[in-house]
Amino acid sequence: MHPVDALRINFNPDQLAVLNIAMAFLMFAVALDVSPADFRKVVQFPRSIAVGIVAQYVVFPVLTLGVIYVFQPPVSMALGMILVSMCPSGNMTNFLVHYSGSNTALSVTLNAIIILSATVITPAGFLFWAEFVPDSAAIRKGFEVGFADMALIIVQLILAPLLFGMWLNGRFPEVVARLRPKVQRLALIIFFSILVLALLGNGENIVNYLGYAFVIVLVHNLIGLGTGYVMGRAVRLPEADCRTLAFESGIHNTALGLLLIFRFFDGLGGMALIAAWWGIWDLVTGMGLATWWRRK
Repeated sequence: MHPVDALRINFNPDQLAVLNIAMAFLMFAVALDVSPADFRKVVQFPRSIAVGIVAQYVVFPVLTLGVIYVFQPPVSMALGMILVSMCPSGNMTNFLVHYSGSNTALSVTLNAIIILSATVITPAGFLFWAEFVPDSAAIRKGFEVGFADMALIIVQLILAPLLFGMWLNGRFPEVVARLRPKVQRLALIIFFSILVLALLGNGENIVNYLGYAFVIVLVHNLIGLGTGYVMGRAVRLPEADCRTLAFESGIHNTALGLLLIFRFFDGLGGMALIAAWWGIWDLVTGMGLATWWRRK
């Protein structure tokens, strides 16, 4: 066992309660951009929606296993990579798509579908793909991770606030329009606070083991961004749709991943390190890519 597999980043009950509230607020902020009418836009982009879902939940996890077999990271880090690959699109996706001049309508619709489906697909996908991680049986058996428990947490912290935010947007659009910028700015602050809180008090461990995570996350994230774009090009989708799919497959809600790690994996150090660094790095690459495409 690698030393990083034995690390624990522990949160007390009060910190976990704060994390739960923050996660729910993040999803509420995302929902303020979504209305029930957005789901009817599926008929406008049926191929793009289908490619985006397959890229996110099938192709990217398979490629994640490929990265694991090539780099052979510590088992806890490999499990963190699988969990990140099964987390839904990140909270910044719609902004990055809009900023880059890509297909914002497609992003809003696809992001909403992926987030809603995460209730089932994230726990089921993680439990399925994790079995293919070499030498992971001992670690997986050391934690009681059930599909129903993970699904229930996701319903409480993602589905419920998402549906509430959508209802407000549909029922009181003018009020939501005034509140949206302030709420979303606050959500961004909360997101970075979650990342800081995840690493607080573990500075020495982060310095010692970040080298293991840096290159792996860099490669993993580039593959995520490339998966959606290349698949879109392969089926001859419009360029704007291909760029949108790049963000949808390459930007992930690692705040949810961290919360699941603290809730079900006792803050397993390698998993938390991967998820926390992903949350920082995919915003760097996402913003860089969005700026480049915007200028083009």
